Amino acid sequence: MDALRASYGDSSSDSDTDDAAPVVGEESTSGKHEKKSISLPPPPLSLLDSIGSTGSLDFYSKESVTRVRNFPHVQGNYALHVYIPVFIPLLAKKEIACVLKRVASLVPQLHLVEADVPLSVLCNDDQKLDQALGREFHISLGRSVPLRVHQISSVVSMLRQKLQLHKRYWIDFNKWEVFVNDDCTRSFLSLEITSSGLSEISKQIDAVNEVYKLHNLPEFYKDPRPHISLVWALGDIRTSLKVAVDGELKKLRAGAGGCVQNRIFTSKFSGIECRIGNKTHKICKLPDE
Repeated sequence: MDALRASYGDSSSDSDTDDAAPVVGEESTSGKHEKKSISLPPPPLSLLDSIGSTGSLDFYSKESVTRVRNFPHVQGNYALHVYIPVFIPLLAKKEIACVLKRVASLVPQLHLVEADVPLSVLCNDDQKLDQALGREFHISLGRSVPLRVHQISSVVSMLRQKLQLHKRYWIDFNKWEVFVNDDCTRSFLSLEITSSGLSEISKQIDAVNEVYKLHNLPEFYKDPRPHISLVWALGDIRTSLKVAVDGELKKLRAGAGGCVQNRIFTSKFSGIECRIGNKTHKICKLPDE
């Protein structure tokens, strides 16, 4: 048992993404259940190596950000996250970077998802921003929830059983959207899927919900809105962030003579992964074409 715990890490801390509770609209569901905010320590500077930063990293840590867990740390629990990995194509990265730069100038408190790196800092270096957008992003298929050690084998086995047979399909990311988690502690700027791929992902979410339900884990949202999140900020700033994004997109469309594609980028579904603590399991993987 100790060896099993060691392989998954020693923390039940959840992901820095919005996988646990993305909601939009004027009212949050957080009013139903009050949660005690738990401060997290800043992440190690080695996290920044994953985006290819060079030279001294000291200037990145000058602005400390207090993150909040989606659920309390409990010894013997490990964060479970089921997702579809996504990589942004080269051409789309340039267009997305253009939007992010404009938004960062209006909303300076934004940070890169999965790290406490200010977006405003990355926007000063095109190479670093390009590398940051070259990282793996996630479409969540279930809530990020705490999982007990004795549940790990059963959850992974059942996920593979229900999700192993899938054909390749295309996913269109075609809408900039702002999400806020249940307790309104974080806001996220995301790319939502509203057309191609939505039906397939919804079925995969239903399959994950079945596994969660059998293990007494909280199911995903009743009306899920699949997306990947790019940047985040503390608190509920959905109004100001939405105004900034919509305003900059309007300017870009005007500059392009109103000729803008309906999709931001398209990605090919290639598999599903499950991260438990520090360990990643391949649930469904399609062969490369």
